[in-house]
Amino acid sequence: MSEFLQNCGSWGVFATLAAYALGVLINRKTRLAIFNPLLMGSIFMIVFLRCFAIPYADYSASAAPVNWLLAPATVSLAIPLYEKWDLLEKNVGAILAAILAGVITSLGSVLVMAHVLKMAHANAVTLLPKSVTTAIGMDIAATLGGTAALAGAVIILTGIAGSLLAETVCKVCHITHPIAKGLALGTSAHAVGTSKALEMGEVEGAISGLAIAVAGVLTAVLAPVAANFLP
Repeated sequence: MSEFLQNCGSWGVFATLAAYALGVLINRKTRLAIFNPLLMGSIFMIVFLRCFAIPYADYSASAAPVNWLLAPATVSLAIPLYEKWDLLEKNVGAILAAILAGVITSLGSVLVMAHVLKMAHANAVTLLPKSVTTAIGMDIAATLGGTAALAGAVIILTGIAGSLLAETVCKVCHITHPIAKGLALGTSAHAVGTSKALEMGEVEGAISGLAIAVAGVLTAVLAPVAANFLP
């Protein structure tokens, strides 16, 4: 198998797409939120790599084109925001305040957890950007002395958790305003949460896309400050 894969330079791309497609199929058949396509696809790839004893470095190099699409995919979220630009102009103050509150809460939760669990500094800074998109969060973690790969995994898990719990949290907390839903998902669950926000509605998706960008910038600025208070 290893020899075959070495002769097929793009096997990582095809394997990734196949794993995700299988996850989508299972999600549609079961109609259960827990079978999130991204989560299922990740599990399938882990099992595949383990079964055939394929080093992660080999898979990462082969699947690099998929990573290259991450930034353009994130930027494309600006399209629904442009279509709802009037909402942004009318609510800009409340929107920015909500995103700032979300970023501070995210960083603060890591600070509390790090002190309670007595985490090593390198592990704690890896968790600081858990709620921003992978393209930004991995760079933040690496810059602060954390592990970029681990940060990526934590960010993905955070997004999946936010997507799965979104509707339940909104019902329990009586969050009904579309702008509030979009802000909550974009600030706490980045791109994965935004995909869920788009399912809820156009306004939710547009505002969530804005929250991703603003939360990413604020986290990049505030994370180094928060790192000074870590153990």
